[in-house]
Amino acid sequence: MTRRTRRVEGTMIVQRRAVTAVLAAALLLTAGCSSDDPGPSDSDGSTSPGSRSSTTAQSSPSGPATAQTPPAKGAVKVVRTVATGLESPWGLAPLPGGDLLVSSRDEATITRVDEKTGKKTELGEVPGVSPAGEGGLLGIALSPDFASDRMVYAYFTAASDNRIVRMLYNEKKPSGQQLGAPDTVFRGIPMGFVHNGGRIAFGPDKMLYAGTGESGNEGLSQDKESLGGKILRMTPDGAPAPGNPFPDSPVYSYGHRNVQGLAWDDKQRLFAAEFGQETWDELNAIKPGDNYGWPEAEGKDGGSGFHDPLAQWSTAEASPSGIAYAQGSVWMAGLRGERLWRVPLKGTEAAADPQAFLEGEYGRLRTVVAAGGDKLWLVTSNTDGRGNVKDGDDRILELEVK
Repeated sequence: MTRRTRRVEGTMIVQRRAVTAVLAAALLLTAGCSSDDPGPSDSDGSTSPGSRSSTTAQSSPSGPATAQTPPAKGAVKVVRTVATGLESPWGLAPLPGGDLLVSSRDEATITRVDEKTGKKTELGEVPGVSPAGEGGLLGIALSPDFASDRMVYAYFTAASDNRIVRMLYNEKKPSGQQLGAPDTVFRGIPMGFVHNGGRIAFGPDKMLYAGTGESGNEGLSQDKESLGGKILRMTPDGAPAPGNPFPDSPVYSYGHRNVQGLAWDDKQRLFAAEFGQETWDELNAIKPGDNYGWPEAEGKDGGSGFHDPLAQWSTAEASPSGIAYAQGSVWMAGLRGERLWRVPLKGTEAAADPQAFLEGEYGRLRTVVAAGGDKLWLVTSNTDGRGNVKDGDDRILELEVK
């Protein structure tokens, strides 16, 4: 916060104003951060209704603002190809030393990629995975205490449900034998040939978040007793997290169709991307306990009581999967859209219209992960049965963004 001082005032007045400005800035900073207990997003990210153009965003000068709004237009540079020859890659988890773990949806394996050389070392196959349709071994995440417990979490489709397990990673063992037996921490998420969700991530609060799908059964999304069509928040052991909006429930938000993107901004606010049906894909600012409308609403539906998305796209332009936050913007990977979307943020609203990059250059884009500063990791998804496979597919790219 800045405040002009009049030179005609005496020194004592100037000093008092300076003190007032410092206190006000401190209060503003405190208001911008959420409490630890309810989770990272307590500010209302709803948007007012807007015109339903092909690609739209809604912003409001009265909405919560970050310290500095990014420019309306950004840029993307592909720095290099990190790895090639990946089979149906889905989840990506950067290791503390710089290497990358990547999951294969159809092969049910986790592989370590040397981020400097691209060399691949298979950790092992995850037992119990039943790949079919959009199901299989999906998102992976490292324990918040990975340095000491060496635990890797995975979300996968089993024969009867989608579940989350954790496995001990021992890199001293031979390739293919480095994963310990899976310990199931959460089970019972509805599974189907489609709409299995699958993204997992540990939030700034060290709680485990999971994006689920309604498995093709639309009624599950509005049923707060069901785990389908939700964002779930739980402890690392799989219990409902303290401060969740519904008593003794892992449900954090509901009314979703198929959530596959989760990311937090620098104020610990949660954002999520999800697939629409035939009309609108969505990027949402997540508020605990809110209803995001599916199947009653798809895209912006102002005035209905549902939480409107902060940006929406036609399904041909997006079909979003992973998202990441970097340089003041959310970056969203598009599958059918075959492009990377940039959405600059002003608080929990879009500061400008979304901007597309890499359109058609690398085919379907599955996962994007922040790599620190202005860098992103981007994973293609052309070997998943729906893409046009090119030599070298699938691959991990390093991007420089602004």
